[in-house]
Amino acid sequence: MPGWTLVWQDEFNTPGLPDGSKWVYDTEYNQRGWWNGELQYYSANRLENARVADGKLLITARQERLTSASDYGNQNYTSARLMTRGKASWTYGRFEIRAKLPCTLGTWPAIWMLGTGGAWPQDGEIDIMEQKGFSITHKRQVLGTVHTEANNGGNSIGQTTDLPTACTDFNTYQMTWDADKVVVGVNGRDYFTYNNPGNGNLAQWPFNKDQYLLLNVAVGGVLGGAVDNANLPAAMEVDYVRVYRKN
Repeated sequence: MPGWTLVWQDEFNTPGLPDGSKWVYDTEYNQRGWWNGELQYYSANRLENARVADGKLLITARQERLTSASDYGNQNYTSARLMTRGKASWTYGRFEIRAKLPCTLGTWPAIWMLGTGGAWPQDGEIDIMEQKGFSITHKRQVLGTVHTEANNGGNSIGQTTDLPTACTDFNTYQMTWDADKVVVGVNGRDYFTYNNPGNGNLAQWPFNKDQYLLLNVAVGGVLGGAVDNANLPAAMEVDYVRVYRKN
């Protein structure tokens, strides 16, 4: 890509579990229960929920009770949440993720970033892609959002765009981040920009420090809604993840 250098990537070409040199599993809140009213148990090292096959990563939500797990929290669903925390993080760059999203209602897939400091929302969050699960109309839309100390949760700042092929075809989700702004788009078309106010207020602009990448499929919750059990399992398929630095 002219003007950019590829600095990190996963093309998902090796079948089996995701590459452990690049990804770790987030299982921290399984026993206590996950945020936002979500219903899933996030497994680790389990092919049923996260596997590479045919050149793609599949993160799969299933209706099942993993009662044998030591950190089981009485969930009726399983899924996976992969992240690069402790493996790779970046300040600024261009991020491209090609993915096909699940059509099943009640699934809430996300491609997003969190600050490495571990304080939320003070360290900021960038949602490159989220897809709500309430209706077929929502499955044909995607969201780009930022969360800061000043604006987070239901008061976050973002934008929704129509994407009729979100759950039927692969689309390329991108985010460009520099000292001045965060820009989110899909298939080369930008649809949401968050500008640095330039006032030095970290509550409005915490995006001057490293962030790591997350990929997950939540079940239910505030953006997932009622779950269509008859159409589970359901997966987000990821063709590649690529991170570029500006020349």
